[in-house]
Amino acid sequence: MVQIEVWVEKYRPKNLDEMVGHIDIVNALKGYVKAKNMPHLLFAGPPGTGKTSAAIALARELYGDKWRENFLELNASDARGIDVIRSMVKEFARTLPTGDAPFKIIFLDEADHLTQDAQAALRRIMEMFTATCRFILSCNYSSRIIEPIQSRCAVFRFRPLGKEEVKKIIMRIAENEGLSIEDNAIDALYYIAEGDLRKAINILQAASILNKNITADLVYRVSATARPEEVKELIQLALDGRFEDARKKLYDILIEYGLSGEDVVKQLHKAVRDLNISDDLKVELIDRIGEVEFRLIEGSNERIQLEALLAYIAYIGKKLKSIRR
Repeated sequence: MVQIEVWVEKYRPKNLDEMVGHIDIVNALKGYVKAKNMPHLLFAGPPGTGKTSAAIALARELYGDKWRENFLELNASDARGIDVIRSMVKEFARTLPTGDAPFKIIFLDEADHLTQDAQAALRRIMEMFTATCRFILSCNYSSRIIEPIQSRCAVFRFRPLGKEEVKKIIMRIAENEGLSIEDNAIDALYYIAEGDLRKAINILQAASILNKNITADLVYRVSATARPEEVKELIQLALDGRFEDARKKLYDILIEYGLSGEDVVKQLHKAVRDLNISDDLKVELIDRIGEVEFRLIEGSNERIQLEALLAYIAYIGKKLKSIRR
């Protein structure tokens, strides 16, 4: 039986030197490894930017071959109640580290999903077992972590990865997996992932199953994303007052790429930023796009709402023409 590998795990950094981007954070973590000491840490930032990879790489460098014995990883979105904190976390924290390790590490992924009671219990455990254990908390929204915990941690904020950083990893994976990837396919991966490396790798793996020659068209189809130039064309048709053509283009995009109304709205929001119109008109458009997205989430008919949005863009186009006269 052929083992199916998940590339996100296969290409996870084995040490801090393999991390891409976040140079200041990596240097700080290397300092902790060298000193064999560290405070509690809080990693905050969007998904797919390297928070979990940084925690595991730190543990590998601190403990070597014994890293699994001294490192406990929990996903707080699955185990988010106070009972888990009082049982699993407390039991692991109260035991001594193995080997010559100075302390153990408990990594709580998605810690912003912990309930308020669980966070209060965690705060107390962090105080009690500092001699034998350090905590690394990972979250998308640091504002959801209570202040007493934030004040006990060194906070590191991970940003979305840049295009060159994503390209470096994608090219390395393509070379190792025997893929041929075009430059515009890398541009497409970055456009879709928006700095989320995990998302980019997963799309690349899905595309590689269909064809070893990765093109932009293949990437867009696998990820069910419309080409940005097609979305721009849709907006331009509406701005030019060609409502029927814009509506036809909208339906073509919905059918060809299998998009939902929310997907289209998100891509329209991206495209508005690059329009050659005044900031005041961009504000009006973004405000209406936000209103349409809210209505779609609440269950409105997506075609009616999208057509209404196109009609409003046509109205903006009419205003634009009157301003330019």
